[in-house]
Amino acid sequence: MQQNKSLEVRIGDIIIGGGYPIVVQSMTNTDTLDTMATVAQTIRMVEQGCQMVRITAADISQAENLYNIKNELIKRNISVPLIADIHFNPKAAEISASVVEKIRINPGNYVDRKWKTDFTEKDYADVLKKAQDNIAPLIDICKKHSTAIRIGVNHGSLSERILYKYGNTPIAMAHSAMEFLRMFNEMDFHKIVVSMKASDVPVMYRANKILVDMMQKERMYYPLHLGVTEAGNGQDGRIKSICGIVPLILQGIGDTIRVSLTEKPENEISVAKQIANLLNDKNNDIYNIGKISLDLLEDRITKDDLYKAENQISNQTLKDVLQSLGIERYKAEFVACPSCGRTKYDIEQALEKVKQALSHLKGLKIAVMGCIVNGPGEMADADYGYIGAGNGTVNLYKGKDLIMSHVDENNAVNELIAIIKQDGKWSEK
Repeated sequence: MQQNKSLEVRIGDIIIGGGYPIVVQSMTNTDTLDTMATVAQTIRMVEQGCQMVRITAADISQAENLYNIKNELIKRNISVPLIADIHFNPKAAEISASVVEKIRINPGNYVDRKWKTDFTEKDYADVLKKAQDNIAPLIDICKKHSTAIRIGVNHGSLSERILYKYGNTPIAMAHSAMEFLRMFNEMDFHKIVVSMKASDVPVMYRANKILVDMMQKERMYYPLHLGVTEAGNGQDGRIKSICGIVPLILQGIGDTIRVSLTEKPENEISVAKQIANLLNDKNNDIYNIGKISLDLLEDRITKDDLYKAENQISNQTLKDVLQSLGIERYKAEFVACPSCGRTKYDIEQALEKVKQALSHLKGLKIAVMGCIVNGPGEMADADYGYIGAGNGTVNLYKGKDLIMSHVDENNAVNELIAIIKQDGKWSEK
């Protein structure tokens, strides 16, 4: 087991790729405008072993406050590289790029909007030309300040243009990344990390495999950041992350990782470190879960084979692995974001309330998301959605359709149960 060949990308004092050890990172969930809270949480994460810290920069004011956060960390002799998380605001990216060591952008959010339902080849060319023009100022700033960029593709937020041409598929995710990689190459910018994230483990796995193959065919060797997004919490979230990340690492794919849990960010670090050290320590459940997951994902074994075999993991863990891979469902599946500076309610508490009420609904997929900015898109193919709307309220979805808006948090779970009952999908525990 050796890492695939990848370029070295320096992020502050950390090197990603080039055969260096896998780097562990996480993300704050404080309000970015609350400097001291963000600094305090960053320090707690670093003390647990987090090597890079991502912070939401949703708008210009948050991007500008990264300067204050950085200075407060320097005062405390904390030199951890910071990553600005950008979504819809190119100006916020440009401001952040002069302060932090790395910018994360999502191609699906950065330039495309839902403006058409069909596209000609000229449309594709025009959109990419506009994208290159729009992103040129950011590239210039990144070159000047030696700032890296992560091209972060999410399954739930692909552009309409990409969806029209490739469908909502792993190959669509890879093409979305490749467009920007080619664009950056034309602009002679190579300080790049790429990620393919999804809440569905097989989709995340296949998207990364396809991307590696496409990059190698075009002689691109950029390092990859791995993670199963919206994995949830507790044992479910940990096993789901292991099932997605470890099979890739076992094939030499992956240079930096995040285990995205709907818990305190510092809770993510312990399991992430165990995964990162996997190549040095194979005698544990994480390796065994990853090996079984790899065999299942590559169709080397079937679930029947596993039930007959003497496995290195418990029967309960095996059931959780099969659930995470979508092979056999024995309870409801929960898609839940880890929260960030945009989250306006206690998503950890909300997820627990929803799980307690609905876990027994075998076969249903239920999303519990932190905000209305990305929630509807990121929950992808969930049957029902419970999404924070601010001011103590929740929006409830059936599929991607909004059913009830601004429901009082104290009554939202009951309203969701009522919707499920109306659909005839409710059963008693």
